[in-house]
Amino acid sequence: VAFVVVPMVATPYAFSAILIPFLIFALATLGLNILTGYAGQLSLGTAAFMAVGAFASYNFMLRIEGMPVLVAFVLGGVCAAIVGIVFGLPSLRIRGFYLAASTLATQFFVVWCLTKVPWFTNNSSSGVITAQQIEIFGYKFETPGQKYLLVLAIVTVMALMAKNMVRSTVGRSWMAVRDMDVAAEVIGFRIMRTKLTAFAVSSFYCGVAGALYAYCYLGTVEPEAYNLDVSFRILFMVIIGGVGSILGSFLGAAFIVLLPVLLSVIVHYTGLPNSVTSNLELMVFGALIIFFLIVEPHGLARLWSIGKEKLRLWPFPH
Repeated sequence: VAFVVVPMVATPYAFSAILIPFLIFALATLGLNILTGYAGQLSLGTAAFMAVGAFASYNFMLRIEGMPVLVAFVLGGVCAAIVGIVFGLPSLRIRGFYLAASTLATQFFVVWCLTKVPWFTNNSSSGVITAQQIEIFGYKFETPGQKYLLVLAIVTVMALMAKNMVRSTVGRSWMAVRDMDVAAEVIGFRIMRTKLTAFAVSSFYCGVAGALYAYCYLGTVEPEAYNLDVSFRILFMVIIGGVGSILGSFLGAAFIVLLPVLLSVIVHYTGLPNSVTSNLELMVFGALIIFFLIVEPHGLARLWSIGKEKLRLWPFPH
């Protein structure tokens, strides 16, 4: 349906403003969910890893002639994974709030580096660079519909990889460390390798998402696009969608991307001033996070499974 029906019925606005950002944020949320939901390591530096992926992809394509776009995206993800491993080292000694603070330092340090070192931005005075043309096997991806199909294909492949990964020995080791790291070490899991693998895989996913964000959504590569607000937004997607759930990553991303659109429509029809929209959005985000943390900690994914079960039994609940 997503590959065939949506391209036929969706408008260019729907592609650019809703579908493409939804898929990109779903991929980034999936990356954070691997680290926070499956491995139990709290991170506030998601946008920093996205920035590393975007700038690494840009520089690979700029400085290596004939570099394929997809290879540049993968190499951008690899660079983000390396940065993730380096900044994941503190997780071997600290956890919880203190680990979140150390990943927050990653956010500020990476954005500072990208802003202050002109080599990363190809000596651009403004720090904002136009992303290169996306061309694969001679086919150019120019329209929003073409970019949507490219993003959809990449996200689908990586989501299936993540689904298989969390079912494998690697995924089980992440969950064992999340539930009780001392017990996991006693039964033979190597804590250092397990935690750093989680940081590497999570950062790789975020790096690829960052490259797609720059090339398929923004059209520019700039440090300010990957600020702390983006990190918190992705964390909200994990909380609302469902911690430790592949489906929850997509549901949370869809919810957070569609909510501002829905609120703007409500404000438009009720005749409220436009200044209300941004404040209302923040208030609704806060209220929803408190609601999900108290009422349903497993998020929309759990509500979805409960709804499916009730529909399966209806109208004979016994």
